[in-house]
Amino acid sequence: MQDSSSLLDPRTARDASAATIHVCVTCRAGEDATLRPGLQLAEALDQRLAEDEQIAVRRVECLSVCKRPCTIALSAPGKWTYVVADLDSEKNLEDVVEAARRYAAAPDGVVPWRERPAPFRRNVVSRTPPLPL
Repeated sequence: MQDSSSLLDPRTARDASAATIHVCVTCRAGEDATLRPGLQLAEALDQRLAEDEQIAVRRVECLSVCKRPCTIALSAPGKWTYVVADLDSEKNLEDVVEAARRYAAAPDGVVPWRERPAPFRRNVVSRTPPLPL
């Protein structure tokens, strides 16, 4: 496991990515205080997207959605940012990959509701407008 200083190191994400998946690795789930579903998701995404230069995976300390563990944010320069919670590292791995690819392809990051994987229709916590470039 990485130490916490490297979790926030921007150099760990690919520079030319069209989308970045920020995965909260802080929250714990259930009775087991050691279970970190976000960390499991980040590890699975790292493996799944190892060769994908369009999508970067970045581990972050906290997205402040602690009551809904396994939360990600999708972001890119000039695009809307989406925060999505209540994901499952096993069941939703392909949903996250598909959503990130559609997000990367959308000029403003807005993917039509019907084209989003199911968890990205019902589990959006917030949508934040892009900062001016």
